[in-house]
Amino acid sequence: MRGNNLDSVRRNNLSIVLDIVNRQGAVARAGVTRATGLNRSTVAAIVGRLVELKLVVESEPETPASVGRPSPMINPDPACVAIAVNPELDAVTVAIVGLGGRVIARLRNPVDHAITATETGEIVGRMLRTLQPELATKRVMGLGVAVPGLVRASDGLVRWAPHLDWTDEPIATILQTSTGYRTFVSNDASVGAVAEHIFGAGIGVGDMIYLNGGASGIGGGVIASGVLLGGAGGFAGEFGQNRPGIRSAADRTTTDGTLEDEVSRSRLLAAVALEEADETTLALALDGSADAAVLDELSRQARVLSVALSNAVNVLNPELIVLGGFLAAVLRSDPDGLAALVAAQSTGPSAEGVNIVPAALGADLMLIGAAQLVFDELVADPEAYATAAAPGAADSGTVDGPGHNGVMSNVEVGRL
Repeated sequence: MRGNNLDSVRRNNLSIVLDIVNRQGAVARAGVTRATGLNRSTVAAIVGRLVELKLVVESEPETPASVGRPSPMINPDPACVAIAVNPELDAVTVAIVGLGGRVIARLRNPVDHAITATETGEIVGRMLRTLQPELATKRVMGLGVAVPGLVRASDGLVRWAPHLDWTDEPIATILQTSTGYRTFVSNDASVGAVAEHIFGAGIGVGDMIYLNGGASGIGGGVIASGVLLGGAGGFAGEFGQNRPGIRSAADRTTTDGTLEDEVSRSRLLAAVALEEADETTLALALDGSADAAVLDELSRQARVLSVALSNAVNVLNPELIVLGGFLAAVLRSDPDGLAALVAAQSTGPSAEGVNIVPAALGADLMLIGAAQLVFDELVADPEAYATAAAPGAADSGTVDGPGHNGVMSNVEVGRL
């Protein structure tokens, strides 16, 4: 491994090994040796340091090797967690998430109006107090927020979240103040794309598009050559505000409407006669319906969605399109039909081999992605971040580096 000196090489190796554990959840030490090309004694030393930092634990393999000494298993330390927050138009959801994309606990707080950023901070503070018995045995590394809006990459400022009616809201600072945890913020669909790429349907895929359908409309994220496409300000992937060229006038329900005006969760809720529902409840209602009106609305939305997807295929030439939230239900209603529509409206070669699949992580997707905002920082420099995030170390300041939008207060990080 390259580095300017031995210390930078060691830090880089710590990062590489922790990244492997985060992505795989559990891995044999021998597997890490093969993956990194490092010798066994170096891997043992790296793992030992990660154990000291309380980021991983070692255990004996469940099935010992038939020949030779069994290789210990490296697992994420179950006490090492992040808090994930997803404010939406109809609810605020908070979860405790461990390394490896493991959701330990979650709470959903329904709301009956578009809450302000300040209200969000108050609600999250109350929800964390409810989760205190679970948190009492955990070491919280920070808080990640998935916001349905345009989030400035440099500092986490929410420039515009139209459905929440937020403009230039410093939600990172607000949540830092209300919780005491270092906070990172990004667009919800962007973190969803990352979560599916690391843990879900996009594992091993270099070029994919993720579209999410939620209460606050449709957002998207693009993975290009294995990296999230951010754009100049971090605003890339805003599919919902585009205006699709709807082929049939009968499919248009709004005048000059955007994609998220036409392909809409609220319209699906109305079709199944529900005023409010979480993602799982709505999916069950749609998937199990034989009502002609429900099927007609799903079909209409699929036709409109196919135009947006074919445009994206022509521009981005992905291997995979992943649909999450209510868009997954639209896909499940007729997967072959949607694929055929997209192929028919795309440039021939661009559409070759493109698969369209539902998100694999289900209702946990945004929470896993929000938590990964924290774990990305931890993985980048495990020693520096874990030391700064240790109880009692918060007054030492932030972990500096490019792209950080988190803030650190002078209260104990890891303690409510």
